[in-house]
Amino acid sequence: MTEFLPLGFSDVRDLQLFYFVVFLGIFLFALAGNLLVITTVALSHHLHTPMYFFLMNLSIIDLGSISVTVLKSMVNSLLNTKSISYTGCVAQVFLFIFFIEVDFAFLTIMAYDRFVAICQHCIMRGCFLLIIVSYIQIFSTVLRIPTERDQHKAFSTCLPHLIVVSLFICPAVFAYLKPTSISTSGLDLVVAVLYSVVPPMMNPIISIMRNKQIKGALRKLTG
Repeated sequence: MTEFLPLGFSDVRDLQLFYFVVFLGIFLFALAGNLLVITTVALSHHLHTPMYFFLMNLSIIDLGSISVTVLKSMVNSLLNTKSISYTGCVAQVFLFIFFIEVDFAFLTIMAYDRFVAICQHCIMRGCFLLIIVSYIQIFSTVLRIPTERDQHKAFSTCLPHLIVVSLFICPAVFAYLKPTSISTSGLDLVVAVLYSVVPPMMNPIISIMRNKQIKGALRKLTG
């Protein structure tokens, strides 16, 4: 065996070019957004804290994961080919799993960071269980806060990270736990796109739009 034939979206040439344009736009959008976050954090000294360190590294990992999958798909669509070499496939699978695992580890650390900041007490569980337990404790603690203003402030602190986690986990859980009776190649392809492409594209948007310090630092950098 020297090559594989990845599942494509369409055999129609016009649609292949259309998908190339769509994924090119997604890739450039993710590239610009993540580079913006990386540059802002790297050049703003007041953002050199652990939380923003993890945020910057999350953007680096997102760039790696989307580059591993989308670039090859774009090349195949543009050149009207469907093959990938055995070595290339092994490298792609290894790098994608590596980036996803590191991404998941960073999301877990960030969840624990918010857990400690709000609830102020430690827990020994696996990555997925740690995220779930952290947010159960966070929400129960926030609901006991007496003033609505402080509740809203606490929820606003967790909301960006919760959205990122949901974008990453929900499609992945659906992909691997859905019944085999509804497992079709088209559905599998759509779900794979959701958990491999959407999070790297949305993470910088969420980080910038929901974080006042990053927005302030970005305004300073842009004059």
